[in-house]
Amino acid sequence: MISSAHARTVANLAAASCLALLLGACGGGMSLPSFSSSQPAPESEPGQAPEMPASIRADEIVGRWGLASFQNPADRARTEAAARAQCKNPYVIGAGTSGGVVMHLADQATPQELRLKGSPGGKNFIGPPGPTPGEQDREIVSFDGRVMITRFVDKDAATRYGNMVYVRCAPRA
Repeated sequence: MISSAHARTVANLAAASCLALLLGACGGGMSLPSFSSSQPAPESEPGQAPEMPASIRADEIVGRWGLASFQNPADRARTEAAARAQCKNPYVIGAGTSGGVVMHLADQATPQELRLKGSPGGKNFIGPPGPTPGEQDREIVSFDGRVMITRFVDKDAATRYGNMVYVRCAPRA
């Protein structure tokens, strides 16, 4: 026969094992059946806001633009003049087929359709679908209809490309 002290030890180990299994099921790949009738709401990833519309419309930036960039804010006026001079060989921002704009991403040779996205802080971004701001997005730092300044969100791309200045080219006569 098993002594009562030995039986108690075995029972305690069994209870501890069951508790460990139940607690392990709470945090991992195993799930216990739910007895509630309502489904839980899907959780969004932390730091990811729901997609918001931008305050700038895609049709406002479609067109021909002179393009230049600066690193030092003191060079902005000179860079705008340099961008204006690039209108003889303009950068064309096209209209996308699903309401976006056709532009290049950083380090990409082929342009693709990008979206204009807003953020809770009131900032506007241009980039592929996904979280705002995404690593491939560029922030629209300023826009007045004639001059648009953007900066890439990705630190490496922002360092390489600087502040991109787009100056709208006059329509062809």
